[in-house]
Amino acid sequence: MDLRQRAEEIVAALGGRENIQAATHCVTRLRLALHDEGKVDKETLQNIDVVKGSFSANNQYQVVIGQGTVDKVYKEFVQAAGIGESTKEEVKESVSGKGNPLQRALKTLGDIFIPILPAIVTAGLLLGIHNILNNEGIFFDGSIIQVYPQWAGIADMIYVIANTAFAFLPALIGWSAVKKFGGSPLLGMVLGLALIHPSLLSPTDYASAALEGNAPVWNLFGLEIQRIGYQGQVLPVLFASWVLAKIEVFLRRKVADSFQLLVVAPVALLLTGILSFVVIGPVMFIVGNAITDAFVAVFDTAAPVGGLLYGALYGALVVTGLHHTFLALDLQLIANTGATFLWPILALSNISQGSATLGVMLATKDEKLRGLSLTSWISAWLGVTEPAVFGVNLRFRYPFFLALGASAVAGTFIAWRKVEASSVGIGGVPGIFSILPGSWGAFAIGIIIVIAVPFVTTYLFAKKKKNV
Repeated sequence: MDLRQRAEEIVAALGGRENIQAATHCVTRLRLALHDEGKVDKETLQNIDVVKGSFSANNQYQVVIGQGTVDKVYKEFVQAAGIGESTKEEVKESVSGKGNPLQRALKTLGDIFIPILPAIVTAGLLLGIHNILNNEGIFFDGSIIQVYPQWAGIADMIYVIANTAFAFLPALIGWSAVKKFGGSPLLGMVLGLALIHPSLLSPTDYASAALEGNAPVWNLFGLEIQRIGYQGQVLPVLFASWVLAKIEVFLRRKVADSFQLLVVAPVALLLTGILSFVVIGPVMFIVGNAITDAFVAVFDTAAPVGGLLYGALYGALVVTGLHHTFLALDLQLIANTGATFLWPILALSNISQGSATLGVMLATKDEKLRGLSLTSWISAWLGVTEPAVFGVNLRFRYPFFLALGASAVAGTFIAWRKVEASSVGIGGVPGIFSILPGSWGAFAIGIIIVIAVPFVTTYLFAKKKKNV
């Protein structure tokens, strides 16, 4: 295969060199900033043999190439396009001004959580393994470590390793958020750690202390400030990070270079820290509780309806790129209630899209489409649906909507059965490890629904339409 020729064909299909502003790549895709996406010849692009799909998300045009090959195509692509290699941040900066204020805000939230997602997902998977070892009634009347005490040490060690990402979540968010807002990531991490300092009581412990009349406070010139930590909270550290970055950037512009080390970081961190404990933390804690209480109320009063809507809409959220924003809500639910009822529906939605892709794979006689469907199906069942959604399902449309229907049905069922996850893990078939053990049976039925229904209906529909 002549990759230089394929790269030139991709450039031409994208509207020519003059339409390409910047380009980078991830594990499987070219990620492009284009001047005008309306100039893209999607049909020609789709027919290039190295291209497995294309789509637009977050104002970036993305061309699916495949793992390994994308590195080689990218090197040829930047030469064919006459542009230099760019980082992901540079491409994001090229398109940062596009979209309305709400789109930009949601994109910013996604950009903050995507870098820390691997740590959160890994922690969730390890917590799932700990749940299997520690919870009773899964394989025996008691837990595995009760039957085999020699496993108690490794179970506790797994918990310490896994829980670290959640215990220090504000530090991770602070690092990523301040970096996104243009400040020093290390200061963001320190701010996040300050909000969960060991000398501060957790919200639960503080509430208990308040009932006993001995809740600790700071006295600031007659003003009593609660000495409360924000363990597991999302909104306080998000807004505090924005304030920190803005103060730091302002001071960098105003303070002479010779005094910046002595002034910028100490002043920015001190001011933001005081504001966080006096204003930002208490206000955002109330807002976060109000949001989670609203969702809990919906699922308490009409759980099947909530499951139906979220199951039907989550796949569409992936198309728009808004699905990452719900990670913040999952984490807030876990912090406030100890579990999330949204994430199990997410996991089933991912499996459903993969099952529809499997139906296409078995129905088609096109070898290129069959290979793309195979890798996309496996990827979706392991929690990454973009190749399945953009490379296969949206291409023919009906697999995508049949998968949405199946996930809506499964979401309705598991919401009715009150299925919850104790952590955010791998959003696919392995996601069952994050489900509370008492709900494994109901979640397994949900998995059967999203495997069987999209696969069978897509296969039959494809055979009838004869368009794959």
